[in-house]
Amino acid sequence: MTYQARHHVTGWVGWVWFAAVMIIMSGLFNVISGLYAIFSGDFYVETARRLFLFNLTGWGWVHLLLGILLFVVGVALMVGQTWARVIGVILVMLNAITQLIWIAVNPWWSLVVIAVDLVVLYALIVHGREAKEMAEG
Repeated sequence: MTYQARHHVTGWVGWVWFAAVMIIMSGLFNVISGLYAIFSGDFYVETARRLFLFNLTGWGWVHLLLGILLFVVGVALMVGQTWARVIGVILVMLNAITQLIWIAVNPWWSLVVIAVDLVVLYALIVHGREAKEMAEG
């Protein structure tokens, strides 16, 4: 008996794969953004005040480390690791928060990333179980 005969599979299973790919891409973009902030601070315009707790270089390190973690979790999610779904939700929420703080430096990009993060969260939270069942079946 095939998986489709036993369980109803919705189109959201594909969205979980989309979420995994977007987490990987978000991780890569964070790594690039973090490296720019660390090594080429003149790429961004920095004001006299700090960006909420850190200067631009500090946020560069935050983006770099978060990007690496996002990339690893996205790859683990693509190969069906259950723990990656839970960690992915946490990291995507952290990513949205850091983008909200980063909005003063890169407003349009931050808004796009936050919107994509919301779709990724929906896919992982609401439909992640379907992807897990499909991987097991």
